[in-house]
Amino acid sequence: MQIIEIGNFLVASTILTEKFVCDYFRCHGACCIIGDSGAPLSETECSHLKNDFNKISKYLRPEGIRSIEEQGPFVLDSDGDLVTPLIEGEECAYTQFDKEDNCFCGVEVAFNAGESTLKKPISCWLYPIRTTTLSNGMVALNLHEWHICLDAFAKGKKDGVPVFRFLREPLIFAYGKDFYDQLEIAYEQIVL
Repeated sequence: MQIIEIGNFLVASTILTEKFVCDYFRCHGACCIIGDSGAPLSETECSHLKNDFNKISKYLRPEGIRSIEEQGPFVLDSDGDLVTPLIEGEECAYTQFDKEDNCFCGVEVAFNAGESTLKKPISCWLYPIRTTTLSNGMVALNLHEWHICLDAFAKGKKDGVPVFRFLREPLIFAYGKDFYDQLEIAYEQIVL
């Protein structure tokens, strides 16, 4: 694996070389309900969740509302990171389910209804890319490979879609069009 430096970012080459397309009909949104911690949050996202909670709550399940009322709209996990609270230590408190038990982000549903200023946590929107801010201020973007997304990696290979292209919208939202364009240039140099 190579590391590509783009401005203030260190990008793992696997983000360019690996293929990925969410296969929601196979996983049913399992990333929202499986794991040992909530979704990582920025301080800005925490403010949005705190300010918009009353509007978002009408899109949440009673047990999610109860968990948020007990723990707060965000918590510190065992690593000291800001994350979404969990229901009984399992699923994200902001999840909701349809009648087929497909999982959805209640924050995103509220945003789409014009009730939230936050679309969804960027850590969720960018998945399977995980970001880390390094001590020197640079941001590292790495590919996270999780067993629940095996079908998404298989679908990405079948469809021929690189991870960064699947995540075009959130990458541009988070880091800007110039950054995304630099990923395209790096892709042409490394892969093509």
